[in-house]
Amino acid sequence: MKISIIIPAYNEEEYLPKLLESIEKQDFKDYEVIIADANSSDNTREIAESYGCTVVDGGLPGVGRNRGAAVAKGELLLFLDSDLELTEGYLENIVEDFEDLNLGIAITQMTALSEKKYVQALHTWCNWFMIASESIKPHGAGCYGIVARRELHEKVGGFDEDLDYGEDTDYIERIAEISNFKVLRNAYVIVSTRRLEEDGLLTLIKQYGKSTINDFRGKRTSADELGYSFEHESENSDDESHEDAISTTESNLESGKRLKIFYSVCGEGMGHAIRSSVIITHLLEKHDVYIFSSERAYKYLDEKFDNVYEIGGFNTVYENNEVNNVKTFLDALKVSPGDLKNGYRTLYKMARQVKPNIIISDFEIYANLLSKILNLPLISLDNIHMLAETEYEEPKKHKTDIFTANAVARIYIQNPKRYILTSFFFPPLKHPQKAAIYPPVLRDKILKLESEKGDHILVYQTSTSSLNIVEGLKAIDEKFIVYGFNKDETDGNLTFRSFNEDLIYEDMRTSKAVIVNGGFTTITEAIYLKKPVYSTPAHKNFEQILNGFYVEKLGYGEVHEDLDIDKLEKFLKRLDVYQKNLDKVEPWTNDAILKDLDESIEKYAKTNYKHFHSFKPHHRK
Repeated sequence: MKISIIIPAYNEEEYLPKLLESIEKQDFKDYEVIIADANSSDNTREIAESYGCTVVDGGLPGVGRNRGAAVAKGELLLFLDSDLELTEGYLENIVEDFEDLNLGIAITQMTALSEKKYVQALHTWCNWFMIASESIKPHGAGCYGIVARRELHEKVGGFDEDLDYGEDTDYIERIAEISNFKVLRNAYVIVSTRRLEEDGLLTLIKQYGKSTINDFRGKRTSADELGYSFEHESENSDDESHEDAISTTESNLESGKRLKIFYSVCGEGMGHAIRSSVIITHLLEKHDVYIFSSERAYKYLDEKFDNVYEIGGFNTVYENNEVNNVKTFLDALKVSPGDLKNGYRTLYKMARQVKPNIIISDFEIYANLLSKILNLPLISLDNIHMLAETEYEEPKKHKTDIFTANAVARIYIQNPKRYILTSFFFPPLKHPQKAAIYPPVLRDKILKLESEKGDHILVYQTSTSSLNIVEGLKAIDEKFIVYGFNKDETDGNLTFRSFNEDLIYEDMRTSKAVIVNGGFTTITEAIYLKKPVYSTPAHKNFEQILNGFYVEKLGYGEVHEDLDIDKLEKFLKRLDVYQKNLDKVEPWTNDAILKDLDESIEKYAKTNYKHFHSFKPHHRK
């Protein structure tokens, strides 16, 4: 026999048939298929047997591949992941290249099962990188088709089963030391994008980037270091677990049992923390809530609640009131390995101990990762996903910012059970069956305030790099109270104040207008209190740009790229116009959004823990 195809599998009833069918369609027929099943709880084994495959007991990928190779009869061993598909002529191209080039080991190239241009570009780049480095440092970007001669596999002792990540690259390197290695130019596999969809682009870039850099340094990286899991969430599992969860949750709620909720909050700025404190206070009436956040948000929430845990977070880098995307990305890469490890461990260990019924994320990325690792239901509650889930009117000249913002939103959260959106504008929803928009969440103290017009203007900035913005205010004959720079001092007509809830409530209540970058919380509180808004969104921050755009579109104020003295003075002369529009805004409460959240928790919370598990990775001895 020429080729033995070895496929490790765990709960792959959804993807495995597609791969097996693509194998059957090959013109080359001198092969066998061996499935190394890691004790699947679905129909993986039955499917494999129905296609005539040999089935052996597997384990983590390295273990499964070795067990499959142990019973293989072929001259060549082809190792595939179970979520791939073979292109036409794949097996024939492999055999021809091995014979013509006298190879001992090789990898095949990949093309993505996606029409998205950035996904295709990413896989094209990976192919190029593997080819460019093949003579320098043989390695593989995932097990997308590793081919080895069986005699060499046996000579090096197969895959290193002590490695839980990068075992494929280690295997390639060891055989390449004693034989010829090549990236095959004519053999392509079609790659599923489920890992990209589940973990997000940024997470994958960091995982594969760090492991590849370490590979070139001669260092191996563990799955634990990267927060990498070998489990996947099946697209079909949602409906099945949904029915089980509904029936089990309803019975538990009827009996008065408190559910355990993980609530994870973005640490950048204060808006996410302020909104979340309102939601958490409500949830604590019926449930136990465990809170995870970073930076200022962690400190704020830790002062208000019990069971608050600090995790890492990503922060936007601003320079002169402009988002520096390069520095933001580089800082994330520099900080993230430690943050990823600590954040993942904190959430994961707590989850194994507490066994949460559901996770709620206010634009926090680790909650999304945990939900995928442990197959826990996730609810997304934030304002950011307005960018990805609604058909908003796009401000002109911001195509690049739109693309970046949408990519970030989709990276942070993938496929939650429900999107609960909060906004002061209401464009059509892309997926109304899965998402809903509600007015902004407001603190009780804001809801109870009676607005009055005073003699000062409130200024709130969240980026300390934008200090130059407030310098222009000194030239205007008005009183300004300024928040956002963590200091308490007076400078002429400017009164700087550190963040203080009671003071900022009063200062907003009695202001005659508000100057803010594009921060959602301050804008929405200003609208509720009927205060005209002068918005200067941080450049390249599309969420802020969109907020400012709708402030002007709805007639609540103006949006400008910078704080311009002439424009600000003209704005102050038009306050009466904006005030008339704001006076038409109907007051609202938090009742509707809290009701949706309660119903979503009741509908999706998972209380049956027979499927609450994940692989426990092997570690080096």
